[in-house]
Formats: sequence, structure tokens, C-alpha cells
Amino acid sequence: MDFADYLIKKNFLTEEQKKGLEEEIKKTGLSMEELVLKKKIIEEKELFKIKSQLLKIPVKEISEKEIFLDILSAIPKESAEFYKMIPLGLDKKKGILEVGMVFPENSQAQEALKFLTRQQKFSFNVFLISFSDFKKCLENYQAPEKEMESALERLKEELKGEQKKESSQKETLSRLVEEAPIIKMVGVILRQAFEGGASDIHIEPMAAKLKVRYRLNGLLYSSLFLPLNVHPAVMARIKILSGLKIDETRIPQDGRFSTKFGDKKIDLRVSTFPTAFGEKVAIRILDPEAGAKTLDDLGFQGRNLKIIQEALKKAYGFILITGPTGCGKTTTLYALLKILNKDEVNIVTLEDPIEYFIEGINQSQVKPQIDYTFARGLRQILRQDPDIIMVGEIRDEETASLAVHAALTGHLVLSTLHTSIAAAVIPRLIDMGIKPFLIPPTLSLTISQRLIRTLCPFCKERIEAVGEYENYILKRSKDFPAEIVKELNIKPPFYIYKANGCEKCNFKGYAGRIGIAEVMKMTNELAKIIIENPAEIEILKEAKKQGMATIAEDGILKVLQGVTSMEEIMRETEEI
Repeated sequence: MDFADYLIKKNFLTEEQKKGLEEEIKKTGLSMEELVLKKKIIEEKELFKIKSQLLKIPVKEISEKEIFLDILSAIPKESAEFYKMIPLGLDKKKGILEVGMVFPENSQAQEALKFLTRQQKFSFNVFLISFSDFKKCLENYQAPEKEMESALERLKEELKGEQKKESSQKETLSRLVEEAPIIKMVGVILRQAFEGGASDIHIEPMAAKLKVRYRLNGLLYSSLFLPLNVHPAVMARIKILSGLKIDETRIPQDGRFSTKFGDKKIDLRVSTFPTAFGEKVAIRILDPEAGAKTLDDLGFQGRNLKIIQEALKKAYGFILITGPTGCGKTTTLYALLKILNKDEVNIVTLEDPIEYFIEGINQSQVKPQIDYTFARGLRQILRQDPDIIMVGEIRDEETASLAVHAALTGHLVLSTLHTSIAAAVIPRLIDMGIKPFLIPPTLSLTISQRLIRTLCPFCKERIEAVGEYENYILKRSKDFPAEIVKELNIKPPFYIYKANGCEKCNFKGYAGRIGIAEVMKMTNELAKIIIENPAEIEILKEAKKQGMATIAEDGILKVLQGVTSMEEIMRETEEI
């Protein structure tokens, strides 16, 4: 029985009224419920009470309390608007998402909900909610947008005015970006990112709107949706702040600027990129406090920390940090430079770009567009009487050769390289033209790392590892270095912690990130393998014989220590 027939059965509607409403539905596209309310046939509260009886789905009335944005992220705003459904709460212990739906009988909405929750490994409970309660909840998505409403209205008026004037696009943008609406809009985007603890902002033009996403603890979340016609002015404002050309939209550009939030100064690195719908911009938020992290803060401990500290005491050598993009290599480099930064040494860096400025260190940014590359910069650095050299990345054979020879001639050289594990560094250097006999006397150690999310200390829950978790730990820990097994008494039963979620972590279950790493140092035995048979598998076997814990094993240690969850380690190390 459909809703109209049920209303007839309950004597709220006549057959004649039903026919009239059905005709109106065809013309307007409105639903039966919307028309019944519009014509004031039934009050909204009573209407949804009747619908609840028909569908046998409980009605949920929404209080004025805030619905956290992290709960809202379970259903994207576009889906929420289209299917008239909204997440109301999340029980992380049971993995159940409470969802309010205006039209729970809509099979397409049900299929969309199943798809979304299956992706996030949730089950769901559905409640019936009224139009007014749905609208009230939807406003939570739009909290930052509300702050922009007046700015958008003013901007629309200004855009209309500009269209009437005969002026170039560049002149129009130059005027608009200095007006209060655009300044406020960009300010809101930046402030929301900073206050939310985001590491990156992505402003992306789409076919019909401008999307703003923030990266929190390594994951991207959609946050704001703006009218597409504000895109040129927003981009121009950011470009002017960053010292970029506002009328150049065909090629990527890079820049940076600083701003203050309260008493705190923040650096922002800007990168534009042309796409099919217009220019996209990615903004990296560089908090100076992040550049001041210690090795302990970054997750180095025990044997790993000791080996690194020993290598830093040497007057020369090559220290290489490896891992994929976004794994914290640069942050580790800065932590090492902080230890080495003393009056009696001359430290010179080549970076692309300079992420954090450190007092007492001579930092230089390469500019490939004018042929100031890492290789060319390295040749010049050697004339600057350096003691310690930091090269942002080894990208080609020439840079690799110059870095190795700098280490060979009495300099301490720090750099990064793209390989998946520490043992792969040596074959990679050989592929780049470095003679095997040059590697043992220069390469002091290699560090391979990843970033993982850390559990919220306020809501993490201690549980026993059983089933898949226990098998994973047993499999990965069977090759643990004997020293670690003895020190930590690693044996079943294993007790681990799981993410729950609370108000302090915005119901994520995680708060912050930390590194997991493997550290391989040069030894006589390893030197012999490099000269005779520098295969990755042989190098790894020797490193493990010497007591090196792999990235996955370091991850298991942090799980057993309650730092992170099994899900996080399994996700990050499944391909290693």
C-alpha cells in the first residue's frame, strides 16, 4: 500500500484529492508528502507519525544539539541532499550508523546507503525524520558556508557591476580580490583548515561547483561547496598572496605566503594545477612547530634511535631516508638537522621547496626553470666550505654521484630517495650509476618509513587479539629480532587497542600521526654482500640478521604498545 492509499484508509484524504495531487506531482516533481504539507491537509508531525505506522519505521525527532562533522562525513553532502538522508549518530563499538531518512521506502536511497556504509564497514539503523528536521541537520554541513553567505551575496553584486564595465579580465580580478567578500571567503577556508588541524587544503573546480577538501591525519574530507562563479576571484586572491601571476592559468605555478592565526605564524605552500574545469590549487599548511619535532616525537625508539644517533656523531657519511610521497621524509630530515645545528658547523641545504626555515642554517631553494637544479646547486655548495649538506631529493644520476663524492670527501650528507624499503636503496644507487665499491665507505645508514594514525588516548579500548589479528601478529613477529622479543616478552595472548571515537577526537578514534620505520646501518658483512652480490633479498637477509626490525615489525611493536590499531598497520604495510 502506498502512502496516499494509507492516508485514504485513515480518512485523511479522499480519492478525488489523491487524483488531484497525483496530477500535481507530474507537473511539479514534488512528492506526495510535500504536497500534502503544502496544502495543509495534515500537520507535519502528524504526517510522519502516520508514515511511521505504514512503514513500521520509528520516527526520530532531532534535538538542537550539534551533529559532529565527522559523523556527517559518513554520507557526502550531495548524497544527503539528493536522497534526503542524514547520519545522526555512530556507535563505533558496534559499527552501527544511525541514519535519518525522509523517504526510507525509496529503493535507490536504500541502495546508496548500503553502498556508502559497506565502503566504511558499518551496518546501519534507519529512522524516519521530517522535512524540517532534515533541513535542520543539513545546516550542520553548511556551518562554514553560513559564514560566507553575506560575502557571496556581496560578491554577486560586484560581479554584476564588473560585467557592465569594459575592462580586462586581469583588471577585474585585481579589483575583486581586494574586496572584503573574497578576502573573507579565503580567510574562512584557511581558518577552518588551521583550527581543524588539517595538513593540506584542496580547492577544486567541478562541473557545477567549487569544492574545498581538507586532509586530516592523511585522509581527505569534503567540507565546503561554493558557487563556481567565485572560482576565478578565489584563485586570484590566493595567487596574489603567494606572489604568482594571476592571469597565467595554462601552466602550474608554485608559491608560498605566511599568515597569522591568533599569536601563531603559519607558512603556507601553494601549488596551482590546470584541470579540465579550471585551475585547482593545493595548499600545504606548514606549522613551524611541526618542523621542530624530535626523533622521539616522530616515533623512533630503541635500536633505531640509537643507530641514528651514532651516525649523526660521525664527521662524514651519507644518510638516506626513503619511502613514498607523504611519508614524512622531509620532517625526519629537519629533525636530524635540528640535532646537527651547532655554531661550530656550516650547514647548507638544497630544497624544493623550503618547508621550514631554521635559524643558523643556510637554506637554498632550487629553481629548475632557470637551470638551478639539485646537481648544479651541489657543485656550488662544495665551494661554500660546508660541513653538513642536505639535499632535498636524489632525482638523477648526476645528483647521486655528486652526493656520494661529497660524502667520500669528508662531508656529512643527508637526502631522500624513492624506494619502498631500506634494502632497496643500494640496488637503486647502483642503477643510478654509483659503483658498488663506493657505497660501503660512504653510506652510513638508510631509513625507510611510513606515517600511521595514532589512537586517541581518551577513548582507545584494550582488547585481546584473536582470529585475523592474532594470526597477523604471529606471522609478522616470528622473524622479530631476538633482542626485541626478549626485551618486550612477545608471546600470546596478545593485547592490543582499538579505535572507538569520542568528542575529543571528533569521533574519529585517532588523534595525530607518528612514524613506523626500519633503519639499516652499514657493516663489514653488508659491505661484502654489496661488492659480491648486491641483490635486495640478500641485503635484507643480512640486515635482519644484524637485528633490524622491518617497517611492518615496527608497526606491530607500536600496536602492542597501544600507539595505533591493527587496522592502521594492516592498511599501511599490506604491500611491504
